[in-house]
Amino acid sequence: MVGIRACSAPTKDGQRCGATPLREESVCFWHSPEHAEAAVEARRLGGLRRRKENTIAGAYDFEGLQSITEIRRLVEIVVTDALNTENSVARGRLLIAAAQAAAKLLEVGELEERLRTVEAALGPRLVKKGQR
Repeated sequence: MVGIRACSAPTKDGQRCGATPLREESVCFWHSPEHAEAAVEARRLGGLRRRKENTIAGAYDFEGLQSITEIRRLVEIVVTDALNTENSVARGRLLIAAAQAAAKLLEVGELEERLRTVEAALGPRLVKKGQR
């Protein structure tokens, strides 16, 4: 079995970095002296991207894609922006795709509501050994 190589540089808390080292080196990209300038620039760009992402998320009241409500919000944003663009085949396709996504979200939401209603009506039930 081949051992997994790990960066030998220490982190700020004194632990071993653990990232995959560069070929024929004992340290990773982030700890390599030859790549120090590129690593600084990558960190800077990453920070800019996170700030831009937070600004845009705040402007659009967008929190992520973890729930039906959040996904629905994204579809609303896309539709609103698409309706504000010049009419084109691409715009039409985008609106159709957004409508399909919205229809699927409504379907899933209705099914979840029906399931909750059925579960509430049935109440808690014990499953006897050997039955399902």
